[in-house]
Amino acid sequence: MIMQAINAAMADAMTDDDAVVVLGEDVADPEEGGVVGVTKGLSSRFGEKRVRSTPISEQAIIGAAIGASLVGFKPIAEIMLMNFTTVAMDMIVNHAAKLRFMSGGQTHVPIVIRTMTGTGMSSGGQHCDFLESWFAHTAGMKVVAPSNPADAYGLMRSAIDDPDPVLFIENLPIYWQKGEAPEPGHRVPLGKAHVAKQGSDVTIVSYSGTLLQALAAVEAMDAAGVSAEIVDLRTISPWDEETVLASVRKTGRLLIAHEAVTKHGVGAEIAATVSSELFRELKAPVSRLGAPYAPVPFSKPLEDAYAPKAAGIAEAAISLCK
Repeated sequence: MIMQAINAAMADAMTDDDAVVVLGEDVADPEEGGVVGVTKGLSSRFGEKRVRSTPISEQAIIGAAIGASLVGFKPIAEIMLMNFTTVAMDMIVNHAAKLRFMSGGQTHVPIVIRTMTGTGMSSGGQHCDFLESWFAHTAGMKVVAPSNPADAYGLMRSAIDDPDPVLFIENLPIYWQKGEAPEPGHRVPLGKAHVAKQGSDVTIVSYSGTLLQALAAVEAMDAAGVSAEIVDLRTISPWDEETVLASVRKTGRLLIAHEAVTKHGVGAEIAATVSSELFRELKAPVSRLGAPYAPVPFSKPLEDAYAPKAAGIAEAAISLCK
């Protein structure tokens, strides 16, 4: 499962390097290893000096992580929910992301900010927004969002190794997603996408939980005679332009699907790049599919209709090929 893969990645990194530490609200075992238990077992294994439960203060968590990183540690800082990063935006955007630039490259901030989000659990509008475009827009930050256990492990190991701050987005509803077990020590390079399915008629670019919805849409697309190539972005910033452009050059059509609101989103950046680079090779306008420009509803029926699902992805992809 994805949550087990993330736990294993942190444990293996902590075994390999004493500089790796974990901090955040309720992350130690006396508090059950986090709200869903992703860090469970780590404090019992490595001690509470290396796995520290903190007060409920996101600014303190990120501030402490930045300070620790400046004296040689590699902190993994958990912000329980992605919406709560808003409380620590000054620390993340004005300090973690900029210190390398403002020190002329003399100071690095090797922190991983773990956070979870995602619709489907009726958590309401203040707990499950996908805010990846905020951080992708911030120079100095890397942003990753895995969709399966092997990638979750490999991306986490690469994020911990990276000398710059990395935002690691975990999709709560797919924590229990099963998949191929990762090999210990396995790394997935940051900035490298994966072609999850080969196809010839349309390219679908996605990531995190929406990538699984795209894969679930394959049967409906096949029934309509549409062969979709599905690209798992894996890293949102920097995104793998080479792989996406190569796929769209082959299919001539592109649909970008993500859970975040469509306006001003990651899909807009990809659409603009592909339209600029491949304008004369496109067989149809680039299409985007995301959430409406509204807070996430608490109501379960409204929430189910809010984020892109397999049926909507299939319908959008098929319409591009008409």
